[in-house]
Amino acid sequence: MTMERLKTFIDRLYNLRGEDSEILAKIEKEKKVATDTKERTTIAKQELQEEITNLTEEERILGEEGEKLLEALSKIKNDDYKIVLEKLNIDFNPTKLSEEVSSSLPKTIEKVQQEIKSSKEELVQVESEMNTAIATIEELSIRKDEALEDQARLNEYFDLALNGNNNITRDSITSLLEKFNFNEEERREAAKIIMFPEDALYEYEEKLKNTPQPGKSISEVFAEAKNNIDNTTKVKSPKETLIDLLEELGFNYLDFTTNDIEKILANYNESDLKNNVKFAVDNDINLDIFKEHIELFYDKEFINKVTRLLDIGKEPFDIYLNPGVIIKYNMQTLEDTIHKLVNSGFDPKQVPLLAY
Repeated sequence: MTMERLKTFIDRLYNLRGEDSEILAKIEKEKKVATDTKERTTIAKQELQEEITNLTEEERILGEEGEKLLEALSKIKNDDYKIVLEKLNIDFNPTKLSEEVSSSLPKTIEKVQQEIKSSKEELVQVESEMNTAIATIEELSIRKDEALEDQARLNEYFDLALNGNNNITRDSITSLLEKFNFNEEERREAAKIIMFPEDALYEYEEKLKNTPQPGKSISEVFAEAKNNIDNTTKVKSPKETLIDLLEELGFNYLDFTTNDIEKILANYNESDLKNNVKFAVDNDINLDIFKEHIELFYDKEFINKVTRLLDIGKEPFDIYLNPGVIIKYNMQTLEDTIHKLVNSGFDPKQVPLLAY
Protein backbone atom coordinates (compact mmCIF):
# COMPACT_ATOMS: atom_id res chain seq x y z
CA MET A 1 0.00 0.00 0.00
CA THR A 2 1.47 3.35 -1.08
CA MET A 3 1.89 6.14 1.46
CA GLU A 4 -0.95 8.12 -0.14
CA ARG A 5 -3.31 5.14 -0.03
CA LEU A 6 -2.21 4.41 3.53
CA LYS A 7 -3.01 7.96 4.62
CA THR A 8 -6.43 7.79 2.91
CA PHE A 9 -7.10 4.46 4.59
CA ILE A 10 -6.20 5.77 8.06
CA ASP A 11 -8.27 8.89 7.36
CA ARG A 12 -11.22 6.60 6.83
CA LEU A 13 -10.56 4.77 10.08
CA TYR A 14 -10.31 8.05 11.99
CA ASN A 15 -13.54 9.25 10.41
CA LEU A 16 -15.27 6.21 11.88
CA ARG A 17 -13.94 7.20 15.32
CA GLY A 18 -15.52 10.66 15.37
CA GLU A 19 -18.94 12.33 15.58
CA ASP A 20 -18.95 12.85 11.81
CA SER A 21 -18.60 9.12 11.18
CA GLU A 22 -19.89 8.17 7.74
CA ILE A 23 -21.83 5.32 9.36
CA LEU A 24 -23.60 7.62 11.83
CA ALA A 25 -24.15 10.25 9.13
CA LYS A 26 -25.82 7.67 6.89
CA ILE A 27 -28.09 6.53 9.72
CA GLU A 28 -29.07 10.12 10.51
CA LYS A 29 -29.82 10.81 6.85
CA GLU A 30 -32.04 7.73 6.60
CA LYS A 31 -33.72 8.62 9.88
CA LYS A 32 -34.52 12.11 8.60
CA VAL A 33 -36.13 10.67 5.48
CA ALA A 34 -38.17 8.23 7.57
CA THR A 35 -39.15 10.95 10.07
CA ASP A 36 -40.26 13.28 7.28
CA THR A 37 -42.27 10.42 5.78
CA LYS A 38 -43.88 9.69 9.14
CA GLU A 39 -44.87 13.34 9.63
CA ARG A 40 -46.20 13.64 6.08
CA THR A 41 -48.21 10.40 6.24
CA THR A 42 -49.56 11.21 9.70
CA ILE A 43 -51.05 14.43 8.33
CA ALA A 44 -52.26 12.62 5.19
CA LYS A 45 -53.91 9.96 7.35
CA GLN A 46 -55.78 12.58 9.38
CA GLU A 47 -56.90 14.34 6.20
CA LEU A 48 -58.12 11.11 4.61
CA GLN A 49 -59.98 10.04 7.74
CA GLU A 50 -61.67 13.44 7.84
CA GLU A 51 -62.48 13.19 4.14
CA ILE A 52 -63.98 9.71 4.56
CA THR A 53 -66.09 10.93 7.49
CA ASN A 54 -67.32 13.91 5.48
CA LEU A 55 -68.08 11.85 2.39
CA THR A 56 -69.92 9.24 4.44
CA GLU A 57 -72.02 12.00 5.98
CA GLU A 58 -72.65 13.46 2.53
CA GLU A 59 -73.80 10.05 1.27
CA ARG A 60 -76.22 9.75 4.19
CA ILE A 61 -77.64 13.24 3.68
CA LEU A 62 -78.05 12.70 -0.07
CA GLY A 63 -79.99 9.51 0.55
CA GLU A 64 -82.25 10.99 3.21
CA GLU A 65 -82.93 14.28 1.44
CA GLY A 66 -83.42 12.55 -1.91
CA GLU A 67 -85.99 10.22 -0.42
CA LYS A 68 -87.84 13.13 1.23
CA LEU A 69 -87.78 15.15 -2.00
CA LEU A 70 -89.20 12.30 -4.06
CA GLU A 71 -91.89 11.70 -1.48
CA ALA A 72 -92.83 15.40 -1.49
CA LEU A 73 -92.91 15.57 -5.29
CA SER A 74 -95.12 12.51 -5.52
CA LYS A 75 -97.82 14.35 -3.56
CA ILE A 76 -97.82 17.42 -5.83
CA LYS A 77 -100.21 17.51 -8.80
CA ASN A 78 -99.72 20.01 -11.62
CA ASP A 79 -103.41 20.87 -11.77
CA ASP A 80 -103.44 21.87 -8.10
CA TYR A 81 -101.27 24.89 -8.87
CA LYS A 82 -102.03 25.36 -12.56
CA ILE A 83 -103.36 28.94 -12.43
CA VAL A 84 -100.71 30.39 -10.11
CA LEU A 85 -97.89 28.73 -12.05
CA GLU A 86 -99.25 30.07 -15.34
CA LYS A 87 -99.75 33.58 -13.96
CA LEU A 88 -96.29 33.64 -12.40
CA ASN A 89 -94.83 32.13 -15.56
CA ILE A 90 -93.07 29.41 -13.57
CA ASP A 91 -92.12 26.21 -15.34
CA PHE A 92 -92.69 23.71 -12.56
CA ASN A 93 -93.37 20.11 -13.45
CA PRO A 94 -93.18 17.85 -10.38
CA THR A 95 -93.40 14.71 -12.48
CA LYS A 96 -90.48 15.73 -14.65
CA LEU A 97 -88.51 16.93 -11.63
CA SER A 98 -89.19 13.64 -9.86
CA GLU A 99 -87.88 11.74 -12.88
CA GLU A 100 -84.73 13.87 -12.93
CA VAL A 101 -84.12 13.28 -9.24
CA SER A 102 -84.74 9.54 -9.62
CA SER A 103 -82.29 9.45 -12.50
CA SER A 104 -79.54 11.67 -11.07
CA LEU A 105 -79.62 10.78 -7.38
CA PRO A 106 -78.34 7.17 -7.64
CA LYS A 107 -75.52 8.29 -9.92
CA THR A 108 -74.54 11.07 -7.53
CA ILE A 109 -74.61 8.72 -4.54
CA GLU A 110 -72.60 6.17 -6.50
CA LYS A 111 -70.01 8.84 -7.30
CA VAL A 112 -69.71 9.73 -3.59
CA GLN A 113 -69.42 6.02 -2.74
CA GLN A 114 -66.63 5.70 -5.29
CA GLU A 115 -64.83 8.66 -3.70
CA ILE A 116 -65.19 6.97 -0.32
CA LYS A 117 -63.76 3.75 -1.74
CA SER A 118 -60.83 5.57 -3.35
CA SER A 119 -60.11 7.47 -0.13
CA LYS A 120 -60.18 4.25 1.89
CA GLU A 121 -57.79 2.57 -0.56
CA GLU A 122 -55.48 5.57 -0.36
CA LEU A 123 -55.76 5.48 3.44
CA VAL A 124 -54.57 1.86 3.45
CA GLN A 125 -51.53 2.86 1.36
CA VAL A 126 -50.77 5.88 3.54
CA GLU A 127 -51.05 3.83 6.74
CA SER A 128 -48.75 1.19 5.25
CA GLU A 129 -46.19 3.85 4.33
CA MET A 130 -46.52 5.43 7.78
CA ASN A 131 -46.09 2.09 9.57
CA THR A 132 -43.05 1.31 7.43
CA ALA A 133 -41.56 4.69 8.36
CA ILE A 134 -42.23 4.08 12.07
CA ALA A 135 -40.62 0.64 11.88
CA THR A 136 -37.66 2.13 10.00
CA ILE A 137 -37.17 4.82 12.67
CA GLU A 138 -37.18 2.16 15.39
CA GLU A 139 -34.76 0.00 13.40
CA LEU A 140 -32.44 2.96 12.78
CA SER A 141 -32.43 3.80 16.51
CA ILE A 142 -31.26 0.26 17.22
CA ARG A 143 -28.67 0.50 14.43
CA LYS A 144 -27.40 3.79 15.83
CA ASP A 145 -27.01 2.30 19.31
CA GLU A 146 -25.10 -0.62 17.80
CA ALA A 147 -22.97 1.74 15.69
CA LEU A 148 -22.09 3.79 18.77
CA GLU A 149 -21.11 0.61 20.62
CA ASP A 150 -18.96 -0.48 17.67
CA GLN A 151 -17.41 2.99 17.52
CA ALA A 152 -16.59 2.83 21.25
CA ARG A 153 -14.87 -0.53 20.72
CA LEU A 154 -12.92 0.84 17.75
CA ASN A 155 -11.76 3.81 19.83
CA GLU A 156 -10.80 1.43 22.61
CA TYR A 157 -8.65 -0.61 20.20
CA PHE A 158 -6.95 2.56 18.93
CA ASP A 159 -6.28 3.80 22.46
CA LEU A 160 -4.82 0.43 23.46
CA ALA A 161 -2.64 0.33 20.36
CA LEU A 162 -1.38 3.88 20.79
CA ASN A 163 -0.56 3.12 24.46
CA GLY A 164 1.54 0.12 23.46
CA ASN A 165 -0.92 -2.62 24.49
CA ASN A 166 -0.29 -5.72 22.38
CA ASN A 167 -3.16 -7.82 23.66
CA ILE A 168 -5.49 -6.95 20.75
CA THR A 169 -6.14 -9.96 18.52
CA ARG A 170 -6.43 -9.88 14.75
CA ASP A 171 -9.80 -11.67 14.88
CA SER A 172 -11.29 -9.10 17.26
CA ILE A 173 -10.24 -6.27 14.93
CA THR A 174 -11.34 -7.90 11.68
CA SER A 175 -14.71 -9.00 13.08
CA LEU A 176 -15.35 -5.46 14.29
CA LEU A 177 -14.33 -3.82 11.00
CA GLU A 178 -16.63 -6.17 9.11
CA LYS A 179 -19.48 -4.24 10.74
CA PHE A 180 -18.08 -1.05 9.20
CA ASN A 181 -18.33 -2.57 5.70
CA PHE A 182 -14.59 -3.14 5.20
CA ASN A 183 -13.79 -5.93 2.73
CA GLU A 184 -11.48 -8.79 3.65
CA GLU A 185 -8.32 -7.14 2.32
CA GLU A 186 -9.14 -3.85 4.07
CA ARG A 187 -9.76 -5.68 7.35
CA ARG A 188 -6.35 -7.32 7.14
CA GLU A 189 -4.64 -3.99 6.45
CA ALA A 190 -6.49 -2.29 9.31
CA ALA A 191 -5.58 -5.08 11.71
CA LYS A 192 -1.95 -4.68 10.73
CA ILE A 193 -2.06 -0.89 11.30
CA ILE A 194 -3.64 -1.26 14.75
CA MET A 195 -1.56 -4.24 15.87
CA PHE A 196 1.71 -2.66 14.68
CA PRO A 197 1.17 1.07 15.26
CA GLU A 198 4.88 1.84 14.94
CA ASP A 199 4.63 1.24 11.16
CA ALA A 200 2.28 4.16 10.47
CA LEU A 201 -0.19 4.90 13.26
CA TYR A 202 2.22 6.66 15.61
CA GLU A 203 3.38 8.95 12.83
CA TYR A 204 -0.21 9.74 11.74
CA GLU A 205 -1.28 10.47 15.33
CA GLU A 206 1.74 12.73 15.85
CA LYS A 207 1.01 14.72 12.70
CA LEU A 208 -2.62 14.97 13.73
CA LYS A 209 -1.68 16.43 17.11
CA ASN A 210 0.84 18.84 15.61
CA THR A 211 -1.41 20.10 12.82
CA PRO A 212 -1.90 23.83 13.48
CA GLN A 213 -5.51 24.78 14.02
CA PRO A 214 -6.82 27.56 11.77
CA GLY A 215 -7.55 30.89 13.38
CA LYS A 216 -11.21 30.73 12.45
CA SER A 217 -13.60 27.88 11.90
CA ILE A 218 -15.58 27.61 8.70
CA SER A 219 -18.74 28.65 10.56
CA GLU A 220 -16.92 31.71 11.93
CA VAL A 221 -15.73 32.63 8.44
CA PHE A 222 -19.27 32.34 7.08
CA ALA A 223 -20.66 34.35 9.99
CA GLU A 224 -18.08 37.08 9.43
CA ALA A 225 -18.84 37.18 5.72
CA LYS A 226 -22.56 37.45 6.45
CA ASN A 227 -21.96 40.33 8.87
CA ASN A 228 -19.93 42.14 6.23
CA ILE A 229 -22.79 41.76 3.77
CA ASP A 230 -25.34 42.88 6.35
CA ASN A 231 -23.29 45.96 7.16
CA THR A 232 -23.08 46.96 3.52
CA THR A 233 -25.75 49.37 2.32
CA LYS A 234 -27.83 47.48 -0.18
CA VAL A 235 -31.24 48.07 -1.71
CA LYS A 236 -33.18 44.83 -1.58
CA SER A 237 -35.28 43.63 -4.48
CA PRO A 238 -39.01 42.97 -3.93
CA LYS A 239 -38.30 39.24 -4.08
CA GLU A 240 -35.61 39.49 -1.39
CA THR A 241 -37.93 41.59 0.77
CA LEU A 242 -40.70 38.99 0.43
CA ILE A 243 -38.33 36.11 1.20
CA ASP A 244 -37.08 37.93 4.32
CA LEU A 245 -40.66 38.49 5.43
CA LEU A 246 -41.61 34.84 4.89
CA GLU A 247 -38.57 33.74 6.92
CA GLU A 248 -39.47 36.26 9.63
CA LEU A 249 -42.98 34.79 9.83
CA GLY A 250 -41.63 31.28 10.27
CA PHE A 251 -41.72 29.95 6.71
CA ASN A 252 -38.88 28.39 4.76
CA TYR A 253 -38.93 30.08 1.39
CA LEU A 254 -37.53 26.89 -0.17
CA ASP A 255 -40.98 25.39 0.40
CA PHE A 256 -42.29 27.70 -2.31
CA THR A 257 -41.71 27.41 -6.04
CA THR A 258 -40.51 30.30 -8.18
CA ASN A 259 -44.04 30.55 -9.57
CA ASP A 260 -45.42 30.76 -6.02
CA ILE A 261 -43.09 33.65 -5.17
CA GLU A 262 -43.93 35.46 -8.41
CA LYS A 263 -47.67 34.99 -7.81
CA ILE A 264 -47.41 36.37 -4.27
CA LEU A 265 -45.38 39.33 -5.56
CA ALA A 266 -48.02 40.04 -8.22
CA ASN A 267 -50.62 40.40 -5.46
CA TYR A 268 -48.28 41.52 -2.70
CA ASN A 269 -49.49 43.56 0.22
CA GLU A 270 -47.24 43.33 3.26
CA SER A 271 -49.96 44.31 5.70
CA ASP A 272 -52.46 41.72 4.41
CA LEU A 273 -49.81 38.98 4.40
CA LYS A 274 -48.65 39.74 7.95
CA ASN A 275 -52.19 40.07 9.30
CA ASN A 276 -53.41 36.86 7.68
CA VAL A 277 -50.50 34.83 9.03
CA LYS A 278 -50.72 36.39 12.51
CA PHE A 279 -54.46 35.69 12.62
CA ALA A 280 -53.86 32.05 11.65
CA VAL A 281 -51.22 31.70 14.37
CA ASP A 282 -53.43 33.35 16.99
CA ASN A 283 -56.27 30.95 16.13
CA ASP A 284 -54.19 27.76 16.01
CA ILE A 285 -54.57 27.23 12.28
CA ASN A 286 -51.67 25.23 10.84
CA LEU A 287 -49.49 27.54 8.71
CA ASP A 288 -49.12 24.80 6.10
CA ILE A 289 -52.48 26.07 4.82
CA PHE A 290 -50.56 28.99 3.27
CA LYS A 291 -47.85 26.79 1.75
CA GLU A 292 -50.46 24.65 0.04
CA HIS A 293 -52.71 27.57 -0.96
CA ILE A 294 -50.58 30.67 -1.44
CA GLU A 295 -53.56 32.79 -2.51
CA LEU A 296 -54.52 32.93 1.16
CA PHE A 297 -51.46 35.11 1.80
CA TYR A 298 -53.12 37.97 -0.05
CA ASP A 299 -56.80 37.15 0.42
CA LYS A 300 -58.18 40.43 1.82
CA GLU A 301 -61.22 38.64 3.27
CA PHE A 302 -59.29 35.75 4.82
CA ILE A 303 -59.65 37.01 8.40
CA ASN A 304 -63.36 37.80 8.05
CA LYS A 305 -64.17 34.45 6.43
CA VAL A 306 -62.23 32.41 8.98
CA THR A 307 -63.75 34.45 11.81
CA ARG A 308 -67.23 33.68 10.46
CA LEU A 309 -66.45 29.95 10.30
CA LEU A 310 -65.12 30.02 13.84
CA ASP A 311 -68.22 31.91 14.95
CA ILE A 312 -70.52 29.13 13.72
CA GLY A 313 -68.49 26.58 15.67
CA LYS A 314 -65.98 25.24 13.16
CA GLU A 315 -62.69 24.02 14.62
CA PRO A 316 -59.32 25.45 13.44
CA PHE A 317 -58.15 21.98 12.36
CA ASP A 318 -61.36 21.49 10.36
CA ILE A 319 -60.74 24.80 8.59
CA TYR A 320 -57.11 23.79 7.91
CA LEU A 321 -58.25 20.50 6.38
CA ASN A 322 -60.93 22.16 4.22
CA PRO A 323 -59.45 25.44 2.92
CA GLY A 324 -61.54 25.17 -0.24
CA VAL A 325 -64.41 26.95 1.51
CA ILE A 326 -62.21 30.00 2.11
CA ILE A 327 -60.77 29.90 -1.40
CA LYS A 328 -64.04 29.20 -3.19
CA TYR A 329 -66.25 31.82 -1.53
CA ASN A 330 -65.97 35.52 -0.99
CA MET A 331 -67.45 36.90 2.21
CA GLN A 332 -70.88 37.52 0.72
CA THR A 333 -71.29 34.08 -0.85
CA LEU A 334 -70.09 32.46 2.37
CA GLU A 335 -72.76 34.37 4.32
CA ASP A 336 -75.37 33.39 1.72
CA THR A 337 -74.39 29.73 2.02
CA ILE A 338 -74.62 29.81 5.81
CA HIS A 339 -78.02 31.52 5.66
CA LYS A 340 -79.31 28.92 3.19
CA LEU A 341 -78.27 26.13 5.54
CA VAL A 342 -79.98 27.82 8.47
CA ASN A 343 -83.14 28.50 6.47
CA SER A 344 -83.19 24.86 5.40
CA GLY A 345 -83.19 23.78 9.02
CA PHE A 346 -79.55 22.75 9.25
CA ASP A 347 -77.06 23.69 11.94
CA PRO A 348 -74.03 25.06 10.00
CA LYS A 349 -71.74 23.74 12.71
CA GLN A 350 -72.92 20.17 12.11
CA VAL A 351 -72.68 20.31 8.32
CA PRO A 352 -69.15 19.25 7.19
CA LEU A 353 -67.22 22.02 5.47
CA LEU A 354 -66.68 19.67 2.56
CA ALA A 355 -70.43 19.85 1.90
CA TYR A 356 -70.56 23.66 1.83
